[in-house]
Amino acid sequence: MVNPEPSGSLDLRLAGRAHRRIEPLHSHVYFAPEHDEHLAATGLRPGRMAYFAGRAAAMGAVGPGVVTATFNNFAPSLVARHVPRAWTLAGPEQAVAARQDAARASLTRLLGGPAAAAGDDVAELAGLLREACTVLTPEGRPLYAGHADLPWPDEPVLELWHAATLLREHRGDGHVVAVVRSGLSGLESLVTHTLTGRGFTLPAAKATRGWSDGEWAAALHALEARGHVADGALTEAGARARAALEAETDALSAAPFEHLGAERTGRVVQLAEALAGRLLAGGAYPPGVLAGRG
Repeated sequence: MVNPEPSGSLDLRLAGRAHRRIEPLHSHVYFAPEHDEHLAATGLRPGRMAYFAGRAAAMGAVGPGVVTATFNNFAPSLVARHVPRAWTLAGPEQAVAARQDAARASLTRLLGGPAAAAGDDVAELAGLLREACTVLTPEGRPLYAGHADLPWPDEPVLELWHAATLLREHRGDGHVVAVVRSGLSGLESLVTHTLTGRGFTLPAAKATRGWSDGEWAAALHALEARGHVADGALTEAGARARAALEAETDALSAAPFEHLGAERTGRVVQLAEALAGRLLAGGAYPPGVLAGRG
């Protein structure tokens, strides 16, 4: 094994780029027909219930408050419509297994079939990401910690899925820390992310996260009062605050790629970009939805 570079030696922009290239390898599944198919087979309702239960299941049969807190930018009323009702229909273990089956099926389809899903590029990236995950720690990272307790799969395509999930949820937990430190609510963070033009479109953000027009308008008003938004767009101060939030997120999620070092992280970017490109070319996301966070 190549010795890792010293902590702090990696350009944070490279670490952020690696995370963004890996993200679709995880998040595409939420838009794949296989997700609802497999989760519904457990008794869960397709759509929001399947999403909330499938993603939260690694933490156990948690209540709506825990889901709202860890997912960060969903309307509490939307979460409460589905949790804890979901756990009366399927247990967490069933949901975890179903989501893994969905990930296998969707990745295999979008990558081009069983031979492609078992290809050398998939195995190489899975190995690199598994190595990157060895330095992740659970403190203050509840979604990551729940998934880290799950056993590593044996087959390369699921090893890739699991590694991408661990890195994504570890980064996401750190992002929530950065949002809290910034003084933004989950909704305000989602609004600012949408206004950068690099995340969800406005209709997609409202529809997928469950916020009403009134709630969205109230968040915009609060951001205007802070000088972060004017005339429906980010101000210079708002753009700086958003950039600082993203920079802190990158810093809090840099450890796995500092461990790999610049050369192997560059290889991660190359491999993940090619694989994610195949997913995107295969229509992995509906129009107006990008692989991003608030």
